[in-house]
Amino acid sequence: MRKLDETDRRILRELQRNARITNTELAERVGLSPTPCWNRVRSLEKAGIIKEYVTIFDEQALGVPDTILVEVALEHHDENTLERVGKAIADLPEVLEAYLVTGDYDFFIKAAVSGTAGYERFLREGLYRIPGIRNSRSSFALKALKRVYSLQP
Repeated sequence: MRKLDETDRRILRELQRNARITNTELAERVGLSPTPCWNRVRSLEKAGIIKEYVTIFDEQALGVPDTILVEVALEHHDENTLERVGKAIADLPEVLEAYLVTGDYDFFIKAAVSGTAGYERFLREGLYRIPGIRNSRSSFALKALKRVYSLQP
């Protein structure tokens, strides 16, 4: 595992704020000249510290402003069922995040829908058509209090 110094941390913080920043601007903000800055970014990528660059969409603008949090329990817990159901959940277009978890439920899902009609459609046409699901419990998120996509380095 590569040890990060303070310059690496400044680079990561700037890229987290704006991954489209130019190398010249990034170098200026972190106190390096462009070539050493470019080399550090490439080194962070090669080390796997920077996994990928992504675009974050505005769900409201896309017509799916409501976030639902769904816990899913399975009928059986064999390896085949866990794999098959997990893949089916991940393939649902409304699903933003999905986790295999410990506790009373087996999966935790975060999905984007358009109101109660979109939620019902997600359940009836998506989630409940996956064989092996015993039951689910859902909540609508009222407001996002914090939303980050990675820890601050």
